[in-house]
Amino acid sequence: MTLFSFAGRVWDRVEKTCRHLPIVLNTVLVFSITAEVSYLVLVEAPLQSDQKKTHWSTVWKTLHLFAQYFMLGNITWNASLFLKTSPSIQGVFLGSEGMAQGWRYCYTCETHTPPRCSHCYDCKVCVLRRDHHCVFFGQCVGFRNYRYFISCLLFMWTGLLYAVVMNAEVFIIILKEGVTLHSILLLLMPWIMLVSGQVTARAFAFAFIADTCVLGFLLVAAFLFFHLFLLLRGQTTREWYAIRRPYNLGVLGNLRHGLGTHWYVCWLCPLIPSPLPGDGIHFQVTGSLEPEPNRSR
Repeated sequence: MTLFSFAGRVWDRVEKTCRHLPIVLNTVLVFSITAEVSYLVLVEAPLQSDQKKTHWSTVWKTLHLFAQYFMLGNITWNASLFLKTSPSIQGVFLGSEGMAQGWRYCYTCETHTPPRCSHCYDCKVCVLRRDHHCVFFGQCVGFRNYRYFISCLLFMWTGLLYAVVMNAEVFIIILKEGVTLHSILLLLMPWIMLVSGQVTARAFAFAFIADTCVLGFLLVAAFLFFHLFLLLRGQTTREWYAIRRPYNLGVLGNLRHGLGTHWYVCWLCPLIPSPLPGDGIHFQVTGSLEPEPNRSR
């Protein structure tokens, strides 16, 4: 029994470490990209030597640095609030009165749960208006932290788009001698080029971060536009899979219930208050709660 209990404790620690690993990796990548773009702005640009010490160059660099650190601040702040805001039913009085259609009993949490609520086996708790479990943050996206999730995706997408544009010169330099085997391998597999001694550590760092910006931009763009599509339709990811839209309140109503009463401005800064009109327990039903297999998504 002692051996099994020790193995259980070790497994719990490994599981907790792995749960926080994506957050650490995302943090390292975000700050690495920011540092690289800052270097491009401060040192490499503008390219012409006669423009490097002009008044316009100073203004240009100041505006670029302000823009990128404004985006970085919004990313980190929204991510922090997303992690701090629990979307679970813990501490929420669900009540047993007035239970209507859509309520279920969770045998794991041993309680009745309201519509759109489901149990997450990673978080080990039921989550109000659960959308999905985000592996990149190690937490569920639910009723209370959905606004921070969307805002974080928005600024990550904007920031990566900005980084891709700023790294365009890196791609131009790599491909200046044409599309050769060396340039293709440096763009697609910079690690192999570094290990084999074909490029310097500096060239590898620029190529690796430039590649990360492009791949990250495409990945975040897919997530962002998919969730904006769901937000405008008043759906969660689970409801989209089930082909159900029973809580569609129209575009404006869906925006208010997803992002709060100040949905039109709250995305600018996470400190802007935007109270949610609902409680995450009761929802206005505007359609059938049953799946519609004959209809397309």
